[in-house]
Amino acid sequence: MLAREARTADDFRAAWSAIEKTWAATVEEATALPEERLHQRVDDEWSFVETLRHLLHASDKWLGSPVLEEDDPYHPFGLGPENADPPGSASADSGPSLDEVLEARSARMATMRELVAGITDADLDRLCTRKPVGNDADADYDVRHCLRVVLVEEAEHHRYAVRDLASLTAG
Repeated sequence: MLAREARTADDFRAAWSAIEKTWAATVEEATALPEERLHQRVDDEWSFVETLRHLLHASDKWLGSPVLEEDDPYHPFGLGPENADPPGSASADSGPSLDEVLEARSARMATMRELVAGITDADLDRLCTRKPVGNDADADYDVRHCLRVVLVEEAEHHRYAVRDLASLTAG
């Protein structure tokens, strides 16, 4: 899996390109469904829209804050584990629309694309002065580690999204 194996700048570029292509095809498939289906949870897992919101949060947490050192890295649509509705919650279908989430995700994905396009192996070794919120405050995080977390989150949640879309399409 490219995401877990990324070590060099070229690896990160290849992995990010693959992730973008994979997600583009999946989003295209998802948009064939009625929007309300994309807010529907499958087996008490996050809905498709909630999954995209979580990926927005993960990018903000691991890219925006420690790597880019943005003053206000968290988009209000981001959905972290600490603010997710519990399984079976009636509010699983509330929140921003798919288009609103895709607009925010598109912007963050473009930021990642631009970063990896120009990143060098030496850049990947840079220690981040900011720590990802909620992680070990005493640990050192280099850019390579933070970007790999983004890649792995994208790849793993893509698997879940595809699985759940198959269920929504069949249902």
